[in-house]
Amino acid sequence: MANQYVDLETLKFLLYKVHSVQDVLEQERYAEYDKDSIEMLLNSVKDFSDKELFPYFREMDEQPAHFKDGEIVVHPQVNKYMKAAGEMGFISGSFSYEDGGMQLPQMVLNASAFIQEAANNYLPGYVGLTVGSAELITHFGNKELNKTYVPKMLEGTWGGTMCLTEPQAGSSLSDIVTSATPDGDSYKINGQKIFISGGDYQGAENIVHLVLARIKGAPAGTKGISLFVVPKKRPTADGGLTPNDVTTVADFQKMGQRGYCTTHLFFGDKEDCTGWLVGEPNQGLKYMFLMMNGARIGVGRGAAAIATAAYHASLNYANERPQGRKLTSTGKKDANQEQTLIINHPDVRRMLLLQKAISEGSLSLIFLTAKYHDLSLASATAEEREKYRLLLEIMTPVVKTYPSEMGKTSVDNGVQVLGGYGFCSDYVLQQYLRDIRIFALYEGTTGIQSQDLLGRKVTMNNGEALKLLSVEISNSIQASMAHDSLAPYAKKLAAKLELTQDVLKSLMGFAMKGDYQRFLADATPFMEFFSNILMGWLWLDLAREAQNALVTGNKENSAEFYESKIHTMQFYFKYELPKTTGLAEILMDNKTALTIGTDKEVFV
Repeated sequence: MANQYVDLETLKFLLYKVHSVQDVLEQERYAEYDKDSIEMLLNSVKDFSDKELFPYFREMDEQPAHFKDGEIVVHPQVNKYMKAAGEMGFISGSFSYEDGGMQLPQMVLNASAFIQEAANNYLPGYVGLTVGSAELITHFGNKELNKTYVPKMLEGTWGGTMCLTEPQAGSSLSDIVTSATPDGDSYKINGQKIFISGGDYQGAENIVHLVLARIKGAPAGTKGISLFVVPKKRPTADGGLTPNDVTTVADFQKMGQRGYCTTHLFFGDKEDCTGWLVGEPNQGLKYMFLMMNGARIGVGRGAAAIATAAYHASLNYANERPQGRKLTSTGKKDANQEQTLIINHPDVRRMLLLQKAISEGSLSLIFLTAKYHDLSLASATAEEREKYRLLLEIMTPVVKTYPSEMGKTSVDNGVQVLGGYGFCSDYVLQQYLRDIRIFALYEGTTGIQSQDLLGRKVTMNNGEALKLLSVEISNSIQASMAHDSLAPYAKKLAAKLELTQDVLKSLMGFAMKGDYQRFLADATPFMEFFSNILMGWLWLDLAREAQNALVTGNKENSAEFYESKIHTMQFYFKYELPKTTGLAEILMDNKTALTIGTDKEVFV
């Protein structure tokens, strides 16, 4: 395969033009960066990914991480990548200068990570968990914890994890039983955690676990959960390391993401596992979830990256594979003609356009949400920061879910483009399909994200976040009306915005009656409905920027580049946006939800 796993022209068009990263660079926090410095960074990341990530992608799937003789064996590239990630700033990029970081905008960091994940969606995972755990320490840990752990983590010498899940406590974190017993200025930790990504691997000098546990005597439920730093090896006074009674007891063999280890850990098997409290007691879940916006953007980004790489692989195949013949004007095929490339068949083009619409639209969604994240931190006034915080909150469940769910559909269509070959290990599409399946489960399943969107984010602050988002969409509609060619699409989107109000009015009737089970019963269809409309908005914005370039002649890319964006928007509005009509019918059906259990026995 050629190294065509990502289209930098599209990425830069979205970053610079459609979502104007310059708006973020104008904020004081990011004043040291400009377009030229970002351009150099992204080009260097692509060059690095070509050499150090993409060539190992298939090999890491064929030689998966596995448990052997008490430790996790991983591909040698893992340790090499972690060291390089520290040197190149992939780990420290988001951290402030005072914490030893580069203070880069999230928009730029997501662009960098997207390139890497499209090249190889296994290796960046080790960095992502290290970033997340180090961020928790810098935000909520004391000076001693920061001094002891963060520098080694930022340089890639030590890895990091976040340990939430237990065998009996997955999404229901209130059922956590891992215990923490006071022991002087530290705690003795005892319990087990499962599904810990990057939890341990051969060659790692140390792994710093951020562990949710319950202090003896703490309140029941989520109110009694605290957060602890629990390293695999304890730092000693002389600068060395000693074992901390953290045992890797197994790993999980998975259908996909086989190059990214997932471990089962036991803490305190010999009653000698020490942990240090992060922040205040009983605030652990609050601390963990304060970091979840970034984590959920990261999940959506990873799914979008896989969908993008799969799109380029299937597009490459369609441009090389001859099969069948075009229909003649009589509606018949001429067997004397040479075979045509499959990209010339309308149904293949439909599948490829769907992949393009989903993958590029998902990247646009990621950049917009990352922009809201940046502006919620760096805007000059408290009012502006609050505005973008609310926009970030309502977009977060969508940015996690749409690329994950529709990314599956996109990659599945890629397999279909290849026909029987798509099902064979000779080609990479089957690997992408296996890899992307987990993303709808990471950081809260689709059902959980959907309930968060409808039950919390739509209603928060008396619907203020939804109002702000509606203004953003309405402004885009008005701007697009200036182009005669885009006006019909702008009007269609405006009608869908009105339909959203009708749907919410119908659903809110249940909430107002106190029937919250019925209100949330169809949260997942609502997520699909809402996401579909948001993607229509993003594609309209994309097409408008392309049309502006064609009209003004201010083109940094070819005319064909911009025309392809407009064409894909038209495809989306014809084939995807109309699906909201059927979803609205489902959502506004006020009969008893068939998914809610009753006293009468039914067979599911």
